[in-house]
Amino acid sequence: MKTKLATLSLSLLVAIFAACTSQNPSTVSSQQPDTTATGTPDRHTATSPPPTLTSTKPATPAVDDQQDTPTPELLTVKLTQYDLSATLNYPRHHLAVDEQIAYTNQSGEPISDLLLIIEPARYPGVFQLNSLSWSDGQPILDYTRDLGLLRIPLVEPLPPGEELGISLSYDLNLPSPSPSYYGRPVPFGYSSRQTNLVDWYPFIPPYVPGEGWVAHRAGPFGEHLVYEVADFEVKIQLSDSNPNLVIAACAPAEIANDVYRYQFKGARNFSWSVSDQYILSTTTVASVAVLSYYFPVNTVAGEAVLQTTAEALELYNDLFGPYPRKTLTVVEADFLDGMEYDGLYFLSKGFYNLYSGGPADYLTAIAAHETAHQWWYSAIGNDQALEPWLDEALSTYSERLFYENLHPQGLDWWWTYRIYYYEPRGWVDGSIYNPEGYRAYRDAVYLNGALFLEDLRNLIGDKPFFEFLYAYSQGYYRRIASGDDFFALLEDYSQTDISPLLDKYFQMR
Repeated sequence: MKTKLATLSLSLLVAIFAACTSQNPSTVSSQQPDTTATGTPDRHTATSPPPTLTSTKPATPAVDDQQDTPTPELLTVKLTQYDLSATLNYPRHHLAVDEQIAYTNQSGEPISDLLLIIEPARYPGVFQLNSLSWSDGQPILDYTRDLGLLRIPLVEPLPPGEELGISLSYDLNLPSPSPSYYGRPVPFGYSSRQTNLVDWYPFIPPYVPGEGWVAHRAGPFGEHLVYEVADFEVKIQLSDSNPNLVIAACAPAEIANDVYRYQFKGARNFSWSVSDQYILSTTTVASVAVLSYYFPVNTVAGEAVLQTTAEALELYNDLFGPYPRKTLTVVEADFLDGMEYDGLYFLSKGFYNLYSGGPADYLTAIAAHETAHQWWYSAIGNDQALEPWLDEALSTYSERLFYENLHPQGLDWWWTYRIYYYEPRGWVDGSIYNPEGYRAYRDAVYLNGALFLEDLRNLIGDKPFFEFLYAYSQGYYRRIASGDDFFALLEDYSQTDISPLLDKYFQMR
């Protein structure tokens, strides 16, 4: 790929440009996810030497004694616990799951019903519920289902601080995505080269006192899910005898008797991918194992992604605070899209195929973007449907910081062909339900959002700007922050009048 975007096929770049909220997701031909309403859009119910790279046939990363480190406040809060036992038949594209959920009411008010979000149920014929019961084995019969939602009324409201448990058994007949330039991202499912399990289990969304469960309808683009942090215990077994199958997961595994066991604490979600074609390159940054899984045809690009991820991880550790995980995994996606998850991100095969070999390249820029989501999305949650700028604008601006600090020779390219080429406009605080379509949403939230952060930095100065970003990252660690939280904390680090910027970039302030 030449470094100048204008020399590329514009239609192809549009198909893979946006990375984590592309409007060109893989959609399902016969198993298209339903995006009709499931509620309303409102709440409803310093440069360093390059890392040493090693390229190998994949093996499961070893588990060391390092533990994901929760903040002190998490040590005093009992998180929701998900225990998942899954058996994958890779050639038949079938997953059988037993799941136990131990939910603690942390909302501060009694809860009269329990809501499960079941993303696979939005695909026709994919999700089959076999059993649903309370933790004592009593079946739950009084429930309602509406597309991707399952609601269980409670005989008595669950008081604050109290816990209840449910058990589910279900089967997933996985869908097969096919490339499309229109619609929302669909990384979930299988292709001829990989199977991706993301948002694959029923989970409980946040509950806002006085408002209810945060459960948004899916939009035609962008992400609609909001996650509380939880603890995950996951067991995975591969029923197929193929010795080349490799699991790329968001956490390291312990393997015993062909069962992969994972512990993932204080996490937004648990995601994994399986293939019999993966090549693995690894490196280490500040005791964090960085893992790059890619297809053999893209070895050079796969190692470049590893290099970029490692560099960005080290930089963002300094700028935003320490990355809290044992591993960070990047997987080449066999679809024209990219997507962030806690401890793992997917990067479109299109970026690998078009990689030019230098830092002035979309493979590098989007890898830096997705790595930044480990802070702006994972460490700090936000409402991705209503306030997507809190993760997307910050991750886009983090690309600028990556080039500025590590590859300054590519910074002009980044400004010209990542930002200014598209002449961005629109309100930064727009939602994923932008009626003008994907392009207007992306230009406003991602690109104009980056311009807002650049103007904010220039207005208040580097020192308060970076002190604020660090404090925001650490102060809202493992919580869900809002735009009000962002600007309230900013006032502690700068008394500069930013109202002209708010008038320019924000509709609701």
